Amino acid sequence: MDRFIDLLPAFEAEIRNIREIIISNIVLIGQVPAPTFHEQRRAQRLVERLADFQVDECTIDDFGNPIAIIRGTSPSRPPIFVVAHLDTFSQDQEESYNFQVTDKIISGPGVSDNSAAVGVLASLPEIFRRLKLCFESDIVLVAPTLCLGRGNLKSIRRLLRNWATPIRGAICLESVELGRLNYYSDGMIRGEVECSSIAAVDPWERHRKPNAILVINEVINTILSLRLPQKPRCQIVIGKISGGFDHGNIAYEAKIGFEIRSDSDEMVKDLYGQIRDIVEEFDKRFDVELKLQRISNLNATRLRYNHPLIKCGSRILDRLGVETFSEPSETALSIFLHRQIPAITLGLTHGDNFHQDGAMIEIEPLCKGISQIPALIMAMDHGVCDEQ
Repeated sequence: MDRFIDLLPAFEAEIRNIREIIISNIVLIGQVPAPTFHEQRRAQRLVERLADFQVDECTIDDFGNPIAIIRGTSPSRPPIFVVAHLDTFSQDQEESYNFQVTDKIISGPGVSDNSAAVGVLASLPEIFRRLKLCFESDIVLVAPTLCLGRGNLKSIRRLLRNWATPIRGAICLESVELGRLNYYSDGMIRGEVECSSIAAVDPWERHRKPNAILVINEVINTILSLRLPQKPRCQIVIGKISGGFDHGNIAYEAKIGFEIRSDSDEMVKDLYGQIRDIVEEFDKRFDVELKLQRISNLNATRLRYNHPLIKCGSRILDRLGVETFSEPSETALSIFLHRQIPAITLGLTHGDNFHQDGAMIEIEPLCKGISQIPALIMAMDHGVCDEQ
């Protein structure tokens, strides 16, 4: 492992020499909008760019995932996956975004989640070529669609379910934050409660209808009164609320978005059942229609904290002078781990205004962040994921 670690300064220097190519790929691909369920144009742009770098195979699969394969020298070895989700939280489907590039930052919608990582994914064939690297395993580059929100990681779930061979290991790339080394995911259910109060025909009757905002407020208060144990660790987050249309009129519609998190799948299911009971009770108590909808879910899963892959990733970051931190991941990582495939999530640079109009990433740390990838793939290719 030491020889992979010792190569990091040379990797970082060579990646810095092709920084303009990497920035160009981030801008070229990132300026194509890709809100969840509308990633087709960006997928095509990515495939075209990967083909320009002369990968061995390149296609968009039946699930809409752009996939490129760099063939290894040993066909008997299982492949190593490198993954960066293609979609962004932005709902804008305009013809293109306008990214701004200065000597220090790249800014634009979705650049920090996850356009910069997709641009780096597109650059990997050229990076491997410049570093004169070849591997025994096939390297499979995937930018899965339908990952965020209601997409619920559907495409990567289907891809792995239908992949014909064992998979040696996986690296999941996120644009930010440099230093993240995620190796576990919480159990999670994300849902919405929607309240609808049908407006009366008689204007005078409208004022007698329940105010949907007040009903939703009662739902929130009741959810927050649920008793949560200290162990297993669990949390209910009310993250979104909307309703009404005018200051002087009773709100006929209101909605909240919530997320249940725990390191116990059973606790997540139990709390979701309690929220379902609350919704059913208030649906009967008030003259409104209350609906509970599940948006997405994940299973609680993890690599062992002393797994060689985690130790290797931590040593790489230490050699780069980057402080390591870990947190639960809601990325494709959880799908790999749930299928008993060793995987970790890496962050590539620093950024700000996550999921906001002023999203940006820093250019200078990017070379350091990218150099993690070839070093970790070399370690995986030499067996760091192969323990039973």
